[in-house]
Amino acid sequence: MSMLKEKYQTEVVEALKKTGRFPSVMDLPRLSKIVLNIGVNTQVDRDTHKVAMDELARITGQRPALTKATRSVSNFRLREGMVIGAKVTLRGRRMYEFLERLIHATLPGIRDFRGLSRKSFDGRGNYSLGLKEQALFPEIEADKVKRTQGMDITIVTTATTDADALELLKLLGMPFATV
Repeated sequence: MSMLKEKYQTEVVEALKKTGRFPSVMDLPRLSKIVLNIGVNTQVDRDTHKVAMDELARITGQRPALTKATRSVSNFRLREGMVIGAKVTLRGRRMYEFLERLIHATLPGIRDFRGLSRKSFDGRGNYSLGLKEQALFPEIEADKVKRTQGMDITIVTTATTDADALELLKLLGMPFATV
């Protein structure tokens, strides 16, 4: 079992119960899934798509799904059905392991990191953050990166409000910036 999941079951659940805002144990907020998304420029060759998919697979331990354009946009030279990125949805054990690596290995490796913004909640208890390069993850060898690629990470919770989700993520150890 992941240390983060164990921490949730022992410490976080007890701390959330003590707040008194949740009438039942089933109402306590918990992590639902984590979605990683990489967008790839359509003007690059197929090798770049393959490299991005391989790196995303190495980071998550799961094979990514290709995302394709749903409509054509002539200004971007984009045709319907063209591959524009890749995404991975993590649940269960892999979700907790990824979040643990993100909190303890990746985020501290960001230069001049002062904490995550509290403004990136969507109003429904989900949190999104963007990373500018994939080489921050320990699974990626920085020397072999040919093209830096950013990614979006969305943490989906069962919390109904941003305040509850913020409390959950803070208790799990997410390093939020002080206001």
